Amino acid sequence: MEVIGWLIALVFLVVIEISTMGLTTIWFAAGALAATIAASLGAPLYLQIALFLIVSVLMLVFTRPIAVKYFNQDREKTNVDSVIGKKGIVTGAIDNLLGCGQVTLNGLEWTARSASEDLKIPEGSVVIVRDIQGVKLIVELEEERV
Repeated sequence: MEVIGWLIALVFLVVIEISTMGLTTIWFAAGALAATIAASLGAPLYLQIALFLIVSVLMLVFTRPIAVKYFNQDREKTNVDSVIGKKGIVTGAIDNLLGCGQVTLNGLEWTARSASEDLKIPEGSVVIVRDIQGVKLIVELEEERV
């Protein structure tokens, strides 16, 4: 009967992993597999539970960093994150005190503010995007980077 319980747990964990594809339960599925094997060999319940916990934790600790490294290497920044660090042209003078400023970046107009509160950036300047707050680009003059 314990074998069936561990098999149900194993299938449940694998189904969750397949549906999420986020490396969330695969470590525990490996632990359930070890417990299933132990149960089929007649090991006592405390040993099955111990194997489940030990194998799950060991898999999590030793393989997760490697798996995350290889799964995330091809990810590209998308949408808003992709503009951070890019250059744009100021099309409307940036003045934080007056609350005005525009930057053209990748052919799109953005509302912009200076990263330095007291710095006014004139129209035509080249700026670099440092952050995004709401729908506003936070920029600094290209020369400030040096």
